[in-house]
Amino acid sequence: MILGSLNDTARVEGLHPLLNPLFEYIKSHDFLAEPVGRIVLQGEELFINNDNPILRSPAEQLIEVHRRYLDVHLPLDAPEIVGWKPLCDLTEVKEAYSYEKDIAFYTDKPSTYFTVYSGQFLIVFPEDGHAPIIGEGKLRKICAKIRL
Repeated sequence: MILGSLNDTARVEGLHPLLNPLFEYIKSHDFLAEPVGRIVLQGEELFINNDNPILRSPAEQLIEVHRRYLDVHLPLDAPEIVGWKPLCDLTEVKEAYSYEKDIAFYTDKPSTYFTVYSGQFLIVFPEDGHAPIIGEGKLRKICAKIRL
């Protein structure tokens, strides 16, 4: 997991060849002015989900993990609380991994919580169990998917 500022993306762009084009696109677009939905940048290799979810309480939100994609989360108009627990410590399977959906859900409680603010990004790797969209109200956010 990497939490950083959009001002400092150059430090992480070498981790995957699609991070640089993703961050360039993000920095040049106003997602709040665009409708919610999927933005395809490079087919199934790189796309962005522009979303407006209702935030949940920590007790309601499940931990999720992905195997085929990196997640890059960016809250747009409000802070987002995220729970985290490493995949190797997750034991309470709620929904087994689905290759088609690239997701599994766990009912374990996160070992830590942190806040991601507008202007920051969160990169989540396959070993990162994460419980996003925690808080109150609604949130405009984007979640980019980069195929591994």
